[in-house]
Amino acid sequence: MQQLVTPRDVNPQTNHYKTIFLSDIHLGSRACQADLLLDFLKYNDSEKMYLVGDIVDRWRLKRSWYWPQSHNDVVQKILRKARKGTEIIYVPGNHDEGLRRYCGTHFGGIEVRLTDTYKAVNGKNYLVMHGDAFDNVALYARWLAYVGDHAYDAVLALNTVMNGVRRLFGMRYWSLSSYLKIKVKNAVQFISDFEEAVVREAERHDVQGVICGHIHHAEMKQIGSIQYMNDGDWVESCTALVEHHDGRWEIVNWADIVGSCTGAARAKPKSALPA
Repeated sequence: MQQLVTPRDVNPQTNHYKTIFLSDIHLGSRACQADLLLDFLKYNDSEKMYLVGDIVDRWRLKRSWYWPQSHNDVVQKILRKARKGTEIIYVPGNHDEGLRRYCGTHFGGIEVRLTDTYKAVNGKNYLVMHGDAFDNVALYARWLAYVGDHAYDAVLALNTVMNGVRRLFGMRYWSLSSYLKIKVKNAVQFISDFEEAVVREAERHDVQGVICGHIHHAEMKQIGSIQYMNDGDWVESCTALVEHHDGRWEIVNWADIVGSCTGAARAKPKSALPA
């Protein structure tokens, strides 16, 4: 069996950013790509970090307990970054909504906020929120959200099996669920409707941009006067949104980077926007 080559085997240098945004990690779910996230956290540091919701998946933990060592290692790695001086803001989502009652409090060097306004290097203000408040299914039909969650679990389970087979043949990680999402017309329309709703909320707050998660679809684009940025997830695409010290924004697709290291070279980030 061919062993996957990771960035640590090729280039031990740590990237340092102004701010890193992560969301939809779903610790407690079998679909969580904890090993890839641990690798990312090891080789990427920042002055500030935002955890933009659904970090812990309480929905799945309520159904059945699943908490392997790798998930505990992710928590410890984040707490260690806080102890070493990284400012960490936790904006809860719908899967960890219980933490919303603790907004304004600190634990382990991490501050919990319902939403936040982030002032970027470029001088623009960005509204930071998870985004579930603009998902009509999650907001108005909780029972339907749970039904959809079970169907989504089935796709993710198939995704896990498929990538296990791919690893046996030395092939890189590939997300079936992400592929289906961009191919299914209703999913594409849902993403578009979500983006428009989030942008309207940003306009209401009189900011220049919005940073969110929730829909597991990393994206950076200009919608009218608002810069829309979604940091993606760590169950499908394994992406993070980062701001460089010079004000540039990038979506880093860690699965692509790790996969490209098989050829002994780091890949460039998926996309970029100037300051």
